[in-house]
Amino acid sequence: MRISTNTIYQSGTSKLSTLQSDQAKLQQQIATGRRILNPSDNPIASARALEVSHEKTVNTSFADTRKIAQLKLNTLEANLTSVTNLLVSTQSSLVGAGNGALSNNERKIISTELQGSLEALIGLANTQDASGNFIYAGFKSNTPAFTATATGATYNGDAQQQMLQVDPQRQMSINVTGDSLFQSGGYDVFATLSNLVTLLNTPITNAATQAAFSSGLSTAIGNLQGSVDNVLNVRTAIGTKLNELDTLDTAGTDRDLQYSQSLSDLQDLDYTAALSDLAKQQTIMEAAKKSFVSITCLLYTSRCV
Repeated sequence: MRISTNTIYQSGTSKLSTLQSDQAKLQQQIATGRRILNPSDNPIASARALEVSHEKTVNTSFADTRKIAQLKLNTLEANLTSVTNLLVSTQSSLVGAGNGALSNNERKIISTELQGSLEALIGLANTQDASGNFIYAGFKSNTPAFTATATGATYNGDAQQQMLQVDPQRQMSINVTGDSLFQSGGYDVFATLSNLVTLLNTPITNAATQAAFSSGLSTAIGNLQGSVDNVLNVRTAIGTKLNELDTLDTAGTDRDLQYSQSLSDLQDLDYTAALSDLAKQQTIMEAAKKSFVSITCLLYTSRCV
């Protein structure tokens, strides 16, 4: 079968075009570092790469959420450290208050100190975070958690827990409500301090008032210890959550490395192989060009130079 001159020419042109296209693709792959430039290059790998990229993005989102949780919990822990120090200092003052040798005036001096402690504690209970939210008010974070009263303080917040999804399988509460911290388990620390101020301001004039004072002081010391225990229990829970977040961070970092490796395996170019293929393509292209020129010369001229 005879092949027309036009067919031979078109075949040569098509071959050169294909070689140029392959070479251009290799150059683009080398420039981008990606083996897959379009989904059609490898539909299965492209689909899997999209899945892994989505999983990696979700994993990063959880990592960002954990940072928020850690910030919130660290803010609470710092504040609770101050609360603990204040209450422990108050306990120390009460040890001296029970000294029977103290005069009524000396007990009044201690009551003044305790009044200052009460006001300081209400201030700590109304602490705001960096965003201006009251950290112990629950969802009513725009409202001060407590308002001072003649007998202690009134809680203005709610009992709602602020939950964050810190991992695919873990939701975590990242707030502490003021009522559960300062007024739970039958122990109202504000009322306890207020009662102590009143008790220390009441003169001891006889055996009956002395007995009432001793009984009231013993009850207050017990209540204050209960409040301290409440605070310490909350601090323990916060420390446990912070440790858990560290563990989740480690697992999340490991997953991120795995996702990155999977994406690399699916998408990244083998530069050594690609550069070798490019050199080979260039050699083939040069040979094809010379061959095409030679054939064209023979077909369309009587003599080739």
